[in-house]
Amino acid sequence: MSEDQAPPQLLHFFGIRHHGPGCARSLLRALRALRPDCLLVEGPPEGEALLPALLQPGMEPPVALLSYCPDEPGLAVYHPFAEFSPEWQALRWAQAEAVPARFIDLPLNHALALDKAERDAAADPAPAEPPGPEGGEAEEAPHRDPLHWLARAAGYADGEAWWNHMVEERGDGEQLFAAIDEAMCTLRAEGGERPRSAADAQREALREAHMRQCLRAAQKEGFRRIAVVCGAWHLGGLRAASTAKADQALLKDSLKSLPKLKVQSTWVPWTYGHLTRASGYGAGIASPGWYEHLWRSAERESPRAIGWLTRVARLMRERDLDCSSAHLIEAARLADSLAALRDRPAPGLDELHEATRAVLTLGDDALLRYIDAALVVGDRLGRVPDDVPTVPLQRELEQLQKSLRLKPEALEKTLDLDLRQPNDLARSRLLHRLNLLDLPWGRLGRLGRGSRGSFHEVWTLQWRPEFALRLIEASQWGQTLPEAATARAALRAAEAADLGALSALVDAVLLADLPDAVTRVSQTLEDRAAHSADAAQLMAALPPLANVFRYGNVRQTDAAMVGHVLDRLILRAALSLPLACGAIDEEAAERLRDQLLAAHAAVGLRQGEAQSEAWRHALGLVAAQQGSHELLQGLCTRLLLDEGVWSAERAGVALSLHLSVGTEPARAAAWLDGFLNRNALVLLHDATVWRLVDGWLTGLSEEHFLRVLPLVRRSFAAFGPGERRDLGQLAGRGPRAADAAPTPPAWDEARAALPLPLLRQLLGMPA
Repeated sequence: MSEDQAPPQLLHFFGIRHHGPGCARSLLRALRALRPDCLLVEGPPEGEALLPALLQPGMEPPVALLSYCPDEPGLAVYHPFAEFSPEWQALRWAQAEAVPARFIDLPLNHALALDKAERDAAADPAPAEPPGPEGGEAEEAPHRDPLHWLARAAGYADGEAWWNHMVEERGDGEQLFAAIDEAMCTLRAEGGERPRSAADAQREALREAHMRQCLRAAQKEGFRRIAVVCGAWHLGGLRAASTAKADQALLKDSLKSLPKLKVQSTWVPWTYGHLTRASGYGAGIASPGWYEHLWRSAERESPRAIGWLTRVARLMRERDLDCSSAHLIEAARLADSLAALRDRPAPGLDELHEATRAVLTLGDDALLRYIDAALVVGDRLGRVPDDVPTVPLQRELEQLQKSLRLKPEALEKTLDLDLRQPNDLARSRLLHRLNLLDLPWGRLGRLGRGSRGSFHEVWTLQWRPEFALRLIEASQWGQTLPEAATARAALRAAEAADLGALSALVDAVLLADLPDAVTRVSQTLEDRAAHSADAAQLMAALPPLANVFRYGNVRQTDAAMVGHVLDRLILRAALSLPLACGAIDEEAAERLRDQLLAAHAAVGLRQGEAQSEAWRHALGLVAAQQGSHELLQGLCTRLLLDEGVWSAERAGVALSLHLSVGTEPARAAAWLDGFLNRNALVLLHDATVWRLVDGWLTGLSEEHFLRVLPLVRRSFAAFGPGERRDLGQLAGRGPRAADAAPTPPAWDEARAALPLPLLRQLLGMPA
């Protein structure tokens, strides 16, 4: 700051690294020694009103200060804090000592307005930048991490390792900050970092100008000992020789054209996983679990290396892996030796990691990755007090989490719900409603083809901190979960691209128990279907609705609400199917086969006489009409045979016709592929079909056989190993083997009738 300000000795700067345990430990010692009468912290001024919550019993870090625009919830920013964050410890100290604490960063109504302006500018096409004056390759960009240069000078691989060794893993007191101040100011003066863009440079200048103005304001208020806690890189900017007039002019000129935004803030739980750089958090750290260990081990008398290796051993023993006391002793000795060789006062994370690899895991990389995820990063999820400001949706969700005993956790866990139990049914409906709001706390798993007909749902749950912002965004749809989910479903119905998506949405709103949404989405589906003649879309819409209709009673939903929609869709699909099966290529026929099979199963679930009759009539038209693709003709013939609509004799006539010598081999192979339908039972147990297929294959010329061989092999490859083995044995017995009718088993009808009373009782059927 310039000389026209109050005496500089009133200001005491503490340059820290966000989430640094060594900085936090030294900062607490410095504050207790200095006893400042004002604490200024780099942070959003909008969050000052929430600082009293730091000492409340329900506040457990990691947490984040979430600030957002109520009118545009997508404009939001998180400021995370961990137990070992220097700002967190400083603010808690100030609250406990009744010392005024203020945030001095650029107000978020300006910062988010800058974000909005940059986002809008990025949406417009920008002209390409002209080439450099020499027309050659661009100059290599300097390393953005300012610590990189200090690390290189000291012989470290990167700035992270250097800072950990020199700052976070050491126990220096307040003298540490003088060294940080000198190093960072010198580095900044030498140009150790360049902003990524002109916009970044402008934003950095605005932030530091505002922070300097806040320092001047605190001095004018008469505070005598002002502690300033900021990122170490900003020390040079806060000490810059800039006048108050110049800073005021810069802020006024740069911010006057920005839109006026309203900003609200609240505390939300955070996780260690989201503190890492891998989560996209720019000021993230690589090892929050290790930093927590450094912070807590400073309060214990035992060496931190022994404590860390003990945690590794406990983790391994929980997985029934061998880890004895001798292993721990040897690993601790190796870590101490490595630290001594590298001239370090105590083993750091690198030394402990190498000792763990060599002694405990014996080079098992999979186990090392597990240790890294469980201990080095960690799975801690924070908690905030119940009375922090929040939106009604979040408050309702928190109440439901308590009443339904669904605790949000950072780790994945499996939840098996029995839908016959009221509490589990309520849990299922809550998770389905949240999914409709694009908040996937739970992912529904599948247990097989028949899982939808069971009384169970299996969910995989994992809570993520950004869900708090999604709840805020969802508040635009309503102030309660049912109201918001209903409105969101109605919008998704209006935006749905096809009938299949609408049908799946009907299924989703029924599972979420949203009657109003069911009515609105079903009406949209019915209106769209009335104007659609696309058989593929109509058939894609059938399976979700049929599942709801067939299994609705399991989930206590009113399936009749979609019954009439399903009936109309079946009739329209039946009308459109014959036309859709003609004049298509092989790829389109393959797609249509899968949709036709799914639709056929859906019609079977409906079990309606009129609907089944219309569908079977459509299958008969496809099977018999000229112009339909042979793959679909064969498939429809097989479905009609399985349903008993066509007799074996009629199917044999169709088979003989399509596999005759005069039929082009590729067309015959496609028809056979559809008829077999990836199932060999009809060949194994029907002598007529076997003879026809065998006669067709043996009657082909060598040229034709080579042409159809890939197609036939593709059809037979879909059979199971046991089916292929049985077919080979049948073929090996000669051409007359299929004529031998299997001997019917000898049934003892009296014994077979004995379990019938018990089966009727289990199935609830009258005698």
